[in-house]
Amino acid sequence: MGISRDSTHKRRATGGKKKTWKIRVRGGNFKFRALRLDTGNYSWGSEATTRKTRILDVVYNASNNELVRTQTLVKSAIVQVDAAPFRQWYSQHYGVDLGKKKRAASAKKEAEDMDATTGKELELEFYQKKSQRNKGKRTGAAA
Repeated sequence: MGISRDSTHKRRATGGKKKTWKIRVRGGNFKFRALRLDTGNYSWGSEATTRKTRILDVVYNASNNELVRTQTLVKSAIVQVDAAPFRQWYSQHYGVDLGKKKRAASAKKEAEDMDATTGKELELEFYQKKSQRNKGKRTGAAA
């Protein structure tokens, strides 16, 4: 039998191309390669919850800046996702809306109590700076 008769080389029932490709790997197993993705299943580790959400942007990639410029999704890429499903879960679970500011007096008191920043805050700050730089480069290149 020829290689073209198996399901990896076939089209959809409608006649259109399939959205994901099957790639045969060692041991006869298959990996799925997606050509274009707009959504993904992401988890919020500290809250132990997972939601399907939109992928907005590739912010940082430690291996290669070219992958950030071309918006290529690979393993270990830092992506920016839509927070709406997580905000909705948080408000249902805890009864508190995220993103609402407290009164100024309580915020000042909390700032006095907490002087040091945690590692997560520094990491978030790092990726936010990277994201801002990338957005500036993209808008300059398009003009």
